[in-house]
Amino acid sequence: MNEINKLKIFNDPIYGFITIPNALIYDLIQHPYFQRLRRISQMGLSYLVYPGANHTRFHHALGCMHLMQKAVETLRFKGISISPEEENALFIAILLHDIGHGPFSHAMESSIVEDVHHEAISLLFMQQLNVKFEGQLSLAIQIFKGDYHRKFMLQLISSQLDMDRMDYLKRDSFYSGVAEGNVNSERLIQMMNVVDDVLVIEEKGIYSVEKFLMSRRLMYWQVYLHKTSLVAELILTKVLKRAKELTEKGVILPCSEPLLFFMQHKITMETFYSETLDLFSQLDDFDIISALKSWQKQDDFILSSLSKMIINRDLLKIKLSEEKVSTEELHVLKERFAAQNNISLTEAGYFIFKGKIKNQAYSKVAEPIRILKKDKTIEDVVEASDQLNLKSLSKFVTKYYLCFPKQLA
Repeated sequence: MNEINKLKIFNDPIYGFITIPNALIYDLIQHPYFQRLRRISQMGLSYLVYPGANHTRFHHALGCMHLMQKAVETLRFKGISISPEEENALFIAILLHDIGHGPFSHAMESSIVEDVHHEAISLLFMQQLNVKFEGQLSLAIQIFKGDYHRKFMLQLISSQLDMDRMDYLKRDSFYSGVAEGNVNSERLIQMMNVVDDVLVIEEKGIYSVEKFLMSRRLMYWQVYLHKTSLVAELILTKVLKRAKELTEKGVILPCSEPLLFFMQHKITMETFYSETLDLFSQLDDFDIISALKSWQKQDDFILSSLSKMIINRDLLKIKLSEEKVSTEELHVLKERFAAQNNISLTEAGYFIFKGKIKNQAYSKVAEPIRILKKDKTIEDVVEASDQLNLKSLSKFVTKYYLCFPKQLA
């Protein structure tokens, strides 16, 4: 095959043209594992709130690779040596960093598989691809796992100011129409440098970092933790939990083969074999949506009611508050609903439940965002900034929620 044909360009609504740097990257993008990301929505069920938020993980992965190309270019310009092998490994690692996401992104991590996080599945996919591509991903895997001696390379992929966050904030803000999330990724990348193998931001970029952290906070509360997307995701988790419970009791539910496999088996990290990975690679949003459409007609009151809620966007009511929800209040609601629908209190728990969400825009415990000052000293952004609100951004904000059917309101 003519190699020239592989150096294609994508037209991206945010950055304009994104170029594929070489034939290996082209082949990785062409692989069915990666093409699956076209069928995984980037923002889960957020499109129930923001109708434009229909973009996919495929979009996002390409955007991250584009930003990584810019970052490598900037760092080389500033005299940081990055070999062609390291450059390629960075492109591969960022391109594949999200390849392990399940349908609707996060809802699956606690329902279809037992606490197997997408990062762990991404690594399994990378290792599988490394076998197929005869070891060409080895360095990318080493960097992704944090085993490579040049620490800043992992920071470009996974840190509090990485290519992943820069792309998803900008992209999610664009597609949801929430302008507050629009970060200046170009400027942030231009301000990057490396000192003693650690990523730093030059002092004149401090305002861009402050804006980035503020944008992240606003996007979390306005978009990612928006109460409607939150309740939709919680309902989806409950639907899958119920479907799994019924399957275990021997009820045959109509759904795709890969989904049925995860319904019938308890999958943990220990049992995630290559056959499991192969079946996981066949799962996407469409399996879930088509299952929900079928399950609306099931005899089981819980499964059909919850499935209808998502399909028709007629969700449970959710109340957020600063105070914890009392067990008593929960019990009263459950008793009322159980009596009305002739179901047990345990079953009523599928419709009435409480929990908490918390968010922290900047963590002081994790790897800090380091500012390189003019006198060559390095400071944590919280100390270097004259913005008082940055200190408050590193505090955890916790909100408590209570979900219940609208007729009980």
